[in-house]
Amino acid sequence: MKVKTIYIGKQQVYIQHFEQLFHTESEGRLDLAENHVAALNLINDYYPKVPVIIFYEQDTVKIDCERIQFLHKKFTHLYIILITKGLNSEEKLSYIKSGVNDTAAPDVKLQIIRDFLDWINEHNSLLNHPHVEKEDLVPFVIPKLKRLFDITVSLLTLIFLSPLFLIISLAIRIESKGPIIYKSKRVGSNYKIFDFWKFRSMYVDADKRLKEYEALNQYKTMPIENPISTSNEKTYHNQTFLVSDDEIIPEEEYIKHKRIETENAFKKLEDDPRITKVGHFIRKYSIDELPQLINILKGDMSIVGNRPLPLYEAEALTGDESIERFLAPAGLTGLWQVEKRGDSGSLSAKERKDLDIYYARNYSPLMDFRIILKTFKAFIQKEDV
Repeated sequence: MKVKTIYIGKQQVYIQHFEQLFHTESEGRLDLAENHVAALNLINDYYPKVPVIIFYEQDTVKIDCERIQFLHKKFTHLYIILITKGLNSEEKLSYIKSGVNDTAAPDVKLQIIRDFLDWINEHNSLLNHPHVEKEDLVPFVIPKLKRLFDITVSLLTLIFLSPLFLIISLAIRIESKGPIIYKSKRVGSNYKIFDFWKFRSMYVDADKRLKEYEALNQYKTMPIENPISTSNEKTYHNQTFLVSDDEIIPEEEYIKHKRIETENAFKKLEDDPRITKVGHFIRKYSIDELPQLINILKGDMSIVGNRPLPLYEAEALTGDESIERFLAPAGLTGLWQVEKRGDSGSLSAKERKDLDIYYARNYSPLMDFRIILKTFKAFIQKEDV
């Protein structure tokens, strides 16, 4: 029996060592992923047809455990090996509860890897998928009627609006250098990663300049301070401390820090200076979104659903309270786009997540029809949607 091996992590020294180990192995090459989100598509390519072993590079205990639990929810029978220099008893217990099956040192020897793979082949029931004790997370499937509606509407709209596509393409090309269509990786239903298409509305270096304009983020609830370092004079009593190579932080402070980071996951800038003149116009009337009709034809998205998220946003929404939003169609328009509240017309990150989850639990043809009607009204409002 052949198994598939995937390494999740960023330490180049560790990666090179494991690549070298597997380069000499008959089991085949080692696939690489920087994080658990990037690993999802790799796992999807093999699971459940081929057993999958994950080599997971240790980072921070709490974050690691949340992400390992998430992987096990989507793929029940992964075999996860934690790459670590050593664990104390509390850390071992946390990782075992999260679903780690084994550990290995970053400099593990070739013979150990060979013996392990031989052992896995002999005990393949560990990686077989029938008769599981706990339920797999049931993947979302677009209903046939909804899919037929998506294909019909997107195809007819693309044909009808083809002259507008040509005019917008010329305007974008005349104003600034760069591609007419902007493609980025997005996470849709079932946490599937796909190429998301839009008319380019920003200058070509917009992604690199995102951090420069962090203060403009309308979804940012409050600044995220750096974790407490060893130089901090504040004293904490009777608390559990998390220790890394260059910092010591009380567990309560760390949890608060990560909560704020998650709340700030959505990024949308007000009066964004990276947007071109043509970009302002096509964003105002949501014309920049029209190339997603091609995504809909391909089956990546639906006409109505939850907005597909960039990887950096989706990666922060893997907890039990947020993951349900991905068990719904990824949509061109959706509930939170037409439920804007307040004079400014903006929604908080929590409101967005709550509306996404509400849609995932309650969507219906009637709800979709109401959202489509409200979307036509949103096209002519001044606030970008």
